[in-house]
Amino acid sequence: MTPAADTDTAPEVAEVRGHLEEANSAPIALSEIAKQTARLWRKYHLDYDQTKHVVELARKDLRLTPPKQRRRTVDRLDQLEVRRLIDAAYRQSAQYGLMVKVLFSTGARVSEFVNIEISHLQLDLDPPQIFIAHAKGGSDGSVPILPALAQELRTHLGTRRSGYLFESNRHTRYTPRLVQRVVKAAAQTAGIDKTVTPHRLRASVATLLLDGGMPLDQVQRFLRHQRITTTQIYAETSVKNVGENYLKVFGR
Repeated sequence: MTPAADTDTAPEVAEVRGHLEEANSAPIALSEIAKQTARLWRKYHLDYDQTKHVVELARKDLRLTPPKQRRRTVDRLDQLEVRRLIDAAYRQSAQYGLMVKVLFSTGARVSEFVNIEISHLQLDLDPPQIFIAHAKGGSDGSVPILPALAQELRTHLGTRRSGYLFESNRHTRYTPRLVQRVVKAAAQTAGIDKTVTPHRLRASVATLLLDGGMPLDQVQRFLRHQRITTTQIYAETSVKNVGENYLKVFGR
């Protein structure tokens, strides 16, 4: 099977309402529009309630409607789907299987994952860790992995002591696009009827950790989010799954 190209989207990227620097149809700054509006309101001595009414009438006249609310949950794979995905990747090749397992286990962004070097491995620590460098927003940091995965990485490396953790026959790092194709092809082989990307694996490990009882601030540290409000999106997904699992238990 030839994997198709895919994209990696982050749930934390969202347009912020009211923060556009320029109006949509003219190069005039919103700050200048605000000044002109203030002068007009001042001319007619409008009070607070009157200005609110004017804004409402203007929006109605322009037929403006509020944008759709940003989705506050993210899609994820459950534990069974993750196991099926990893098993399917191993059936493609041992290296692809290990790649997907490490990608999921570390919660690394695909851009971070492809830059993991052998020197970033800290396999003799308790628990073993992998240092994530080249991170988004300068959020470099170490993440724990299971001892069994550390042993698998030792076997994978053999006598190699330098270079990238996963690299091509030419000793160059894999591209993010190649990793995305590997993940997508494994999902198709596993029969997972969802759009599976590296970022969905990151979302999946985050919500599974929260479902398992890890505190939100620790999940934030694991994901290396700069703001806990970003991590909160995964927490809301976790709460949603509580309701879904409740219905499953009681057979509805």
